[in-house]
Amino acid sequence: MPDSPTIGGRASGILLHPTSLPGPGIGDLGEHAFRFVDWLVEAGQSLWQLLPLVAVNEGGSPYNALSAFAGNPLLISSAELHLHGLLPAGSVAPPQEMDDDCVDFGVVAAWKDEVVRRAYRVLVESEDEELRAEFARYQDVNAEWLPDYALFRALRERHGGKGWVAWPDALRRRDSAALAQARRELANAVERHAYAQYLFDLQWSAVRRYANAHGIQIVGDVPIFVAHDSADVWAHQRLFNLDDDGMPTEVSGVPPDYFSETGQRWGNPLYRWDVLKQDGYRWWIERFRRTLEMVDVVRVDHFRGFESYWSVPADEETAIHGEWMPGPGRELFDAARRELGALPLIAEDLGIITDEVEALRDDLALPGMRVLQFAFGGDDPENPHLPGNYVHNAVAYTGTHDNDTALGWYADADGDARRAVQKMAAGDGDMHWRMIETVLNSDAGWAVMPLQDVLGLGGQARMNTPGVPEGNWAWRFRHGALTAELAQRLAELVRASGRAPDPRVPVGIATDEAEEEE
Repeated sequence: MPDSPTIGGRASGILLHPTSLPGPGIGDLGEHAFRFVDWLVEAGQSLWQLLPLVAVNEGGSPYNALSAFAGNPLLISSAELHLHGLLPAGSVAPPQEMDDDCVDFGVVAAWKDEVVRRAYRVLVESEDEELRAEFARYQDVNAEWLPDYALFRALRERHGGKGWVAWPDALRRRDSAALAQARRELANAVERHAYAQYLFDLQWSAVRRYANAHGIQIVGDVPIFVAHDSADVWAHQRLFNLDDDGMPTEVSGVPPDYFSETGQRWGNPLYRWDVLKQDGYRWWIERFRRTLEMVDVVRVDHFRGFESYWSVPADEETAIHGEWMPGPGRELFDAARRELGALPLIAEDLGIITDEVEALRDDLALPGMRVLQFAFGGDDPENPHLPGNYVHNAVAYTGTHDNDTALGWYADADGDARRAVQKMAAGDGDMHWRMIETVLNSDAGWAVMPLQDVLGLGGQARMNTPGVPEGNWAWRFRHGALTAELAQRLAELVRASGRAPDPRVPVGIATDEAEEEE
């Protein structure tokens, strides 16, 4: 680890994606998002960690999105739109069949599409020149990505949700005349999808401002890879390893590890890093820029892929047969820092981590991650996930979105693991509280707990099971679950572990610029 830790004062937070908030059908950026911030403050927290806020496809995965830049329209709150005069009251009622305990992404997507359509109609019929001017400014500011995204969504809509490789050849190849014709024919649909992004940003910005004003920093997430069926790949095909038909020749994944015996074949197209380098890594710079407009700190998912990544031939059904290929290394981050300045990043350094990956992380002075569930199993005294091996410049978790809940993991753990955690985990209460207390009392600068662990939920509340394509991302908690008693118990643990918010001690990821000022 670097001699000068980049994490500021000791702090703690909660991992919860906004889709898991209460509300009709899906969590959104309305009342319950603000209430959650209030509860975080009451519970003595300083951090709210999210999954990527991006526009998702039919499966709902924020790691397989329709865009790496666009916000998720499913999070738009119809109640907030009405409150600000952007949607008539009761004009688009939520479907009655929606579940309060999980997200049905198909049902929710159809409903939110109608919400956006009705809100767009209000814009078209409105005489509010200030609203029109604000929307125009928004489009100008986001001209780097918004036009391609909005056209992509309009074309995908026209073609019944089919991926871009199934579109007519001229559109697939982005023939300029075909694109111009599509923009004319689909002008209203293109503008509607752009307006949905304006509405998302309007609401998310309000939530983030409220969080920041109450001492809560937002920790976002950037997956290294993007989905093949995305505006990013369609608009920038030269940046990816594709054949003449637009199909990937190699895809992303990881070799067999503790998550899967056959590895994980993610299936994302791989970057042509040589072309990205020739472009000065412009696409990645703009991606970091956009993300840092939305959050305060960015967790870089699969950080090891920047040092070397697992390349799987596209015709392989599993990730077993692949090879390690060199990533861009420090060059990409240096290019982004020259353009953007400070980059408050966290390196997700889980999985098969080599000395070279650790050297890159430390050379960039990035905090890494420690996951308590990975501490049990095996006899390696140098296992970095053992609490005794945590360092200040790290973020410690009871588990991540890819893990089972603490109680779900404990229920399925073998005898050796159960005895080990019983011996190591502090406290006398239920196991989830003992694991939370262990992480909070560790030397890691930041400690983060999935809300499921704070609520003491079992495996049925798991957010994602890697390698399992169905049934993920849908978990939600109900209104009333976040009680004052729960907040008080967590706040007491936070105070006892020296993580209570202190205005005299900045909470954040220190930057090169900050270190120079010191």
